[in-house]
Amino acid sequence: MLDLLPIAATCFGIPQYLPQILKLRRTGDTAGVSWSWATLTSINNAAWFGYFMASGYWTASLPSTAAATLAGTLSVMLVRRGALNPRAVGWIVGWAGLLAVAAIVGGRIGLGTLLAAASIVQVTPSLWTAYRTGRPTGISPGTWALVLGELSCWFVFGLSNADVRLTALGATGVLASLLMLGRAHATRRQRIVTIDAVDSGAGRA
Repeated sequence: MLDLLPIAATCFGIPQYLPQILKLRRTGDTAGVSWSWATLTSINNAAWFGYFMASGYWTASLPSTAAATLAGTLSVMLVRRGALNPRAVGWIVGWAGLLAVAAIVGGRIGLGTLLAAASIVQVTPSLWTAYRTGRPTGISPGTWALVLGELSCWFVFGLSNADVRLTALGATGVLASLLMLGRAHATRRQRIVTIDAVDSGAGRA
């Protein structure tokens, strides 16, 4: 059963960012959606692709390729809607350069070691933006549910194969996904309460 986890992760991972892309395209709502997160996700998954290929995890290269492509698409869409964070550009470029240096100097081990921290670097902007935004209505619960499914698989697979990098990726992703889903759920409840209050006031009037 453990050997099937990469396949399950692939099924969760390939369409992962489509719900967020479709919601943004449909509504144009960027509230609570971080451009830095989307950009870092694209960069980090491109690096994970290199790590997976070097490690012989061929199946894992599929979701990482899809995530790099779709998150990059999301990043461009956010820029077009004015959600670019100019202050983050410098350190994102620096992070990409650091990944490249780690791969060149340290090979698979060097890149993997840095990628163990990549998940923290990646999810921090999404959590920061979502919890700093009063009503983060732009968040897609579908995307974060798929992230939760994929990274739960990698967490268990990493533990079973004593792969510290995959375990760290999975654990951080699971925690971040749960926090983002909780934030999206709280926002939805707040919206329902607001609508009910408005309707109730209109009824009394």
